This record gives sequence, C-alpha cells and structure tokens, in this order.
Amino acid sequence: MNEKDWHILSTLLEEKNITKTSKRLYISQPALTYRIKELEKEFNIKIITRGNRGVDFTPRGEFLAEYAKSMLALLQTTKEQLVNMKDGISGTLRLAVSGMFARYELPTLLKEFLSIFPDVEVNLKTGWSSEVNLMLQKEEAHLGIIRGNYDWPGDKILLKEEKICIVSNTEIDAMNLPSLPRINYQTDMSLKNTIDMWWNQTYTVPPIITMETDRSDTCKQMVLNGLGYSILPEICIQKEEPLYTIPLTAKDHSYVTRNTWLMYHKTALELKHVKAFIDFLKEYKENTSL
Repeated sequence: MNEKDWHILSTLLEEKNITKTSKRLYISQPALTYRIKELEKEFNIKIITRGNRGVDFTPRGEFLAEYAKSMLALLQTTKEQLVNMKDGISGTLRLAVSGMFARYELPTLLKEFLSIFPDVEVNLKTGWSSEVNLMLQKEEAHLGIIRGNYDWPGDKILLKEEKICIVSNTEIDAMNLPSLPRINYQTDMSLKNTIDMWWNQTYTVPPIITMETDRSDTCKQMVLNGLGYSILPEICIQKEEPLYTIPLTAKDHSYVTRNTWLMYHKTALELKHVKAFIDFLKEYKENTSL
C-alpha cells in the first residue's frame, strides 16, 4: 500500500462513486477497480460493495480508508515542516475562504501578499462559511476566513465588521417593505437567520418574495434593474453602483452587522508562511478599510 493507494481510498471514501473518483484522480475506471481488488487481496478483506447509486464501504474497508486519510495528512504535515526548515518564506498556504469574501476582497489581498512573498503557493478552497468552518475543524486548511459568528476553540482575528442593508434602485421607506417585492438569494444559514430575525422583530407579516436567485450578484442585478429590493451585506455593494441603501437597525437603534473572522489553530503559527500571511492580514487591516 503506497501514497497512490491512500489517495484512491480517501477520495473514494469522500465520493462513494467509482466514476467520480476516477475523474478526480485522473485514473481510468478499470485501473481504479483493479487497484482496489489488489488491495483487497493484500489485506484479505472486502473493502467496498457496489450498489445502484455508488459504493458502500465495509466496516474494515472504512477503517482502512480512514487510515489512508490519516497517512496523507501526516505526509502533508511532514512535507510542510521540511519546507519550513528552509531559509526564507516558502511553502503551500492552504486557505479556506467564504465565497462572498473570496469574490469581493480576496483577489486584491492575495495579489499583494504574493508580490511580497513570491515563493509561497496558495491552495484555495471556497464555500459557505459553515463549510469553511468544517474544513478548518478537519485541518484541511491552515487558515479559514469565515463570515458570521461561529464557535471556534482556536485563535481568531476580527477582519471586518460591516452593516447589512436594504438595497433598492430608487428611494424607498423601510416601513413599506412588507408591501414591496423582495428578491432573495441563496446564502449561508448564519446570514439568513440574522436577516430573518431582524424582519420578525420589525414586522408582523412575512415579506413578499417574488424572486429567488442562486447568487447575491444575480440578485443585485435584479435590484439594479428595478425588479424589487433586497437585503445585502455591505461587501456586495460597490460605491459606484446607483443603489439606495438603508442599514438595518435593531430595536436599540444599533446597526445589524456581519463579522468576518480569520480563524486558525495556534500550531499553524509554527509554519513561517502561515505566520507571514496572518501578519500581512493584520497590517493590511490597519492600513485599509478591510
């Protein structure tokens, strides 16, 4: 059993599908199936059973796949530590970032960081903040940039606090929202819950939702074309866009806000390139309106 086998078993455990696993690993399906059969002979066990919707791992097969995942993680850590022993700042920075932050803020940040540390490579994964939080807990990333407030046992730094706003292409009165068409968009549950809580505390009737979009960008384009209003965090609103905005306020007249956090395990600071990125973000935050 070698590193290639570890990748096969760990990927198959994630996908539960031979076709998807072969595509991810750039291996033909016959070659993948052959290698699994060889592993079954080597360990004298049945690793998987095939069903109509994919594959299922036997208990011993799942144990072997989990072992493969742990070996890959150990190998990755070993490689990172060896690179860390070199002079200078280099290595692969594994980032997990909220999709909205990645869309609006991250490209500029990474461009400037890599201009200072050109020997650092970035391995980036984006997703909902809940997914980023899970990746960080599984130690699939050195650092996570997460929007919203999540429990986290490690270290974290507040990067950004922004208002959540009602947006329209014309001036509207917030008290009239229950009678106006609203455009919704898919987002993570923490933002949805914040907006829903504000609405329920402010109005006694549900909103009139006329459109549902898969992205905040699409939603904003609908608003810009006068098809309704929406409720968006400030990060989505560009200064040059002709949008009328009203910040959400709570009953105590404070703004309803959305926090963006940098989260990491303290042990990540032992890697020079990870510490360099954290220090860079701290300085960038102090010198800009991040």
